[in-house]
Amino acid sequence: MQNVSHYRKQYYLPPEECFDWVKKDAVDHAPVWCSVDLRDGNQALVVPMTLEQKLEFFKLLVEIGFKEIEVGFPAASDTEYEFTRTLIERDLIPDDVTIQVLTQAREHIIKKTFQAIEGAKNPKNIIVHVYNSTSVAQREQVFRMSKDEIKQIAVEGAKLLNDLTNEAGAEYRFEYSPESFTGTEPEYALEVCNAVLDVWKPTPDRKAIINLPVTVQHSMSHVYAQQIEYMHKHLKYRDSVMLSLHPHNDRGCGVSDTEMGLLAGADRVEGTLFGNGERTGNVDIITVGLNMYAQGVDPELDFSNMNHIAEVYQQVTGMDIDPRSPYSGELVFAAFSGSHQDAIAKGMKYIETDAPNTWTVPYLPINPKDIGRNYDADVIRINSQSGKGGVGYILERNFGLHIPKEMREAVGYKVKAVSDVTHSELKPEEIFEIYKKEFEDIRTPFDITEMHFQQVDGITAEVTSTYEGTTRITTATGNGRLNAVSNALKKEYGLNYEVIVYTEHALERSSSSRAIAYVGIETPSGKRYWGSGINADIIKASVDALLCAVNNSRR
Repeated sequence: MQNVSHYRKQYYLPPEECFDWVKKDAVDHAPVWCSVDLRDGNQALVVPMTLEQKLEFFKLLVEIGFKEIEVGFPAASDTEYEFTRTLIERDLIPDDVTIQVLTQAREHIIKKTFQAIEGAKNPKNIIVHVYNSTSVAQREQVFRMSKDEIKQIAVEGAKLLNDLTNEAGAEYRFEYSPESFTGTEPEYALEVCNAVLDVWKPTPDRKAIINLPVTVQHSMSHVYAQQIEYMHKHLKYRDSVMLSLHPHNDRGCGVSDTEMGLLAGADRVEGTLFGNGERTGNVDIITVGLNMYAQGVDPELDFSNMNHIAEVYQQVTGMDIDPRSPYSGELVFAAFSGSHQDAIAKGMKYIETDAPNTWTVPYLPINPKDIGRNYDADVIRINSQSGKGGVGYILERNFGLHIPKEMREAVGYKVKAVSDVTHSELKPEEIFEIYKKEFEDIRTPFDITEMHFQQVDGITAEVTSTYEGTTRITTATGNGRLNAVSNALKKEYGLNYEVIVYTEHALERSSSSRAIAYVGIETPSGKRYWGSGINADIIKASVDALLCAVNNSRR
C-alpha cells in the first residue's frame, strides 16, 4: 500500500449546502422500483442468460410485484433484441407492468431500439432509456470532448427519441441518465439534464425520468445525498419528473446511497435482486425493501417466499447467494452464540405469551416467518459455541421437551462437547439423540425391575433392583412414591444424594398420553446429575428419571 499518493477525490460537492435530507430519520414510503436484473444483472454474468432463462426471470419479477422492469439493451445483441420482441409478440407483458429498454445516445443504436419495441400493445407502458457519459474522466479520457459537446450528444439523443416516437404515433415514456453522474460536477449534470428536459417538455400526465447513476462509487453516501438534493431542488419541470437512483456498490455503500438518496428527494430506484451487477454489483433491492419493512413501511414488493426467489435466481443466473447476504442469506437469522440463543428463545416466548403489537425479538430485525423462513431450521443453530438456551429451545420446539432451567446447562454441555469433537453443526435430530443417550433410559449400573406401594406411614415401597447382575429386594418409606423408591436405593446401596429438582409434563394431548419426568440430584460435594423418563404411568416415568440421574452419578 505504498501508492496512496496516486489517488485523489473524484467527486464534486454541489455549489450550495444541501442538508435538508439530514433532518429525516427514515424512508417513510416505497419508491417506484425498477428491476435491472435482465440488463445490468445479465451483462455481469460470466454466461449471460438464455432467452428461456430471461423469460423465467421476468415472470419471477412480475410475481414479486415489480411494475417497471428494464428488459435489456436491444441493440447490444441478438438475444437482447429477441427477448424484447418475444415479450411483445407473445403478449407476455401484464397491463400494469412497464418494460424499459436501454440505449446509448447514438443514432443507429436508438433506431435499432425503436425497432425492437414496435407493435407494443400499450406504448405508454414502454420506457426508452437513453444515456451518455458526462463525468470529468469520461470527457477528458474517453471522448476528449468539451462540456458543450457532451451536452449536445444528450440533446440530440433526446430529440431523436421525440422524433421517432412522433413518427410511430406512440406515447413512449422517456428516461435520461448522465452516466458516471457521481464523477460529474453537479451543476454541469444539472445543465445537461435540464437541456434534455427542455427537449421533452414533460407534463404531470407524461412524466420524464431523470436517472442519476452511481456508475462508480467515489464518495461516502452523505455526499451522494447532497448531490441528489441539489438536483431535486433545481431540476426544471420538477412536478413532471421522476427522479431516479441507480447505485452501484464499489465502496460497499449501495444500500446507504439509496436510502440517503431517497431521503434527499428521489422518487424511484433502479436495482437488482441480491445486488447482482457489474464489478461489486448494483444496489440490492431486497435489502432496501426489507429495511423499510423492518420499520413498518410497506415496500410494495412481495418477498414472502424468499426461498423460492433465491432458487429461481440461482437457477437462471448461475450465481450464488452469500450466506450472510442481508435477509436473504442462509445464515442471516442463525444464532450460534449461547447468549444470543438465550435472548432469542426468551424473546420468542415473550411474543407467544404476551402477544405485543410490535416485533421486538432480540437479534431478529424481522420475523423470519414473514419471508418464509423456519424458526427451527434457520434461527437457533447448534455448534460448539452454542448455549443451554439454544439447545433447550431446539428440544422444546421440535420434540416437546420442557427441560427444567437448572438442567439445561448440563444438557447444553453434552451437546456442545459432541459438536466440539466433530467440528460440525448439529441438526435437531442429532441433538435429540444426544439427549436420549445421556439423560434417558440409562439402566446401568443400577436398574429397577419391580415396585409395589402401600400407604403405610406415608408411602411404603418394596423395590426390586439390580446392581451389576445381582438382584435385591428392599423396603423403605417416604412422603411419596418417588421419595420412597429413592430411600430404598439409598438404603440398599449406601447412596448419598438429595433430589433437588423434579418436574413432569405430558408429551401428547390424548387419553393415552405419555408423560415425561425430569429429576436432578445433588451429592454432598455439590455436584449435580440429571435424568429423565418417559412412560404412560407418571410414577414409572419419575422413577426412570431418578434411576438415570443416579446412574449418571456413577458413570
